[in-house]
Amino acid sequence: MNTEPAQPLFRQVYEHLLNRMARGEWKPHDKLPSIRVLAEELQVHRLTVFKACRELAECGKVYVKDKSGYYVSPASRRDAEPEADKEKVATAYSLTSALSDIHRLPARYQFSQALIDPNLLPNLFLSDYVKKVFDLYPKVMGTYSSAQGDEELRGMLSRHFRERHRLQLAPEELVITSGSQQAINLIAGTVLGPMDAVLVERPTYSVALDIFRRRGARLVPVEITPEGYDLGQIEEQLRRHRPRMFYMNPTHHNPTGATVPAWQRKRIVELAERYRCLLVEDDPFRDMYFETEPPPPFFAYDTEGWVIYISSFSKYIAPGLRICAVASRQPFVEQLVIAKALADGGTSLLNQKIFLHYYTSSRLQQHVGKLRIALQVQKEIVEEELAGSGWQWTTPQGGLNLWVKVPETVSVDELFMRAREESISFVPGTICDPLGEMHSWLRLSYSFLSAEVLRDGIRRLKQLARELEGSGPRE
Repeated sequence: MNTEPAQPLFRQVYEHLLNRMARGEWKPHDKLPSIRVLAEELQVHRLTVFKACRELAECGKVYVKDKSGYYVSPASRRDAEPEADKEKVATAYSLTSALSDIHRLPARYQFSQALIDPNLLPNLFLSDYVKKVFDLYPKVMGTYSSAQGDEELRGMLSRHFRERHRLQLAPEELVITSGSQQAINLIAGTVLGPMDAVLVERPTYSVALDIFRRRGARLVPVEITPEGYDLGQIEEQLRRHRPRMFYMNPTHHNPTGATVPAWQRKRIVELAERYRCLLVEDDPFRDMYFETEPPPPFFAYDTEGWVIYISSFSKYIAPGLRICAVASRQPFVEQLVIAKALADGGTSLLNQKIFLHYYTSSRLQQHVGKLRIALQVQKEIVEEELAGSGWQWTTPQGGLNLWVKVPETVSVDELFMRAREESISFVPGTICDPLGEMHSWLRLSYSFLSAEVLRDGIRRLKQLARELEGSGPRE
């Protein structure tokens, strides 16, 4: 499916420049960067930038000084734009979600879903708390939550973050969303405009890439390895592209399983402050560590409000409740509350109350410890079955996924098609790569199947790969 915006490229540049003026990056009478500099920054032809600047001049957003360049007009505010012009720059993007398409495929051997086997969750224990909530809040079904989220829940979570992760947070600095995917979508809708640059890890969570593309953003990849990031590469991309945000998943990373060390976290926060780039830290797997507890979140090192922290509990507490907390400072909190109000008016109050009492119970916290052991065993089963196959991976320190490279003689695309016929599902590496070039990689989630089915599924997948030896990666 075509994922490119339907509007002409020069209109995207026009919208991008207009957004930067509206945000105050260039103030009235400031000189815009030269057409050459803008073309290099946006990676487009100079004529495209020239056409966009000429359009801005015709609309009165900028004015021209002979032999000097373009300057911001005092009347360049977006809200002064004529209605007809607003209609002219409206965008129409095509929708796509490769991961959602994969999840819709029925499969007995489900290696594509990074979810925990429901049999590993304390379902009977949860049902007891559902009954308890109705006793405590008999009118809970007859009212809405606030858009920001239940005040009692936000108070509990602020204490939890302070005690467990050293995050200095007030309840007013939290917004409750319906899962981390909604949080990412709301943040992108609040922060990003057409042609804005977004730093993303390579590889990364494919749904986030689809969300950013939907906003018309430019994806700027930075490598993530078992050792973390190349800070020189990050600073160069920050300096060169001046991104609006850096979307990251630095703890038990999806899909690689890597965890960024504490010293890099502190340094990257300093770089974000210097280059005025929001760090959007997606942290759904923090409690799923196997041996050593991970470093504190990036948010713990932030003193200037440049980190937005997404803490989802859907993966390992109760996926059906879809509870996620977004932590940030003002003024972004208020902007996010408005976006949430426009999206759905507020996450289900019943779900929030159930989660509140369920999560704080000592029995659940004990269960989380047992769950870590169970997941480590399942991870080791997959590694044991893959041993000697010629497939390559780095053992993760936590999380739900194994990031695997198959031999160059095997086409992952062909393997995926054959696996579908055998009711086996996994995530091809290309959809996790912002450049779409990781043709020899795949993500295997080891958390959703029982041990017996897990072993059988990996053996069948290896057999299919052996049958495809010689098909090679197809680009």
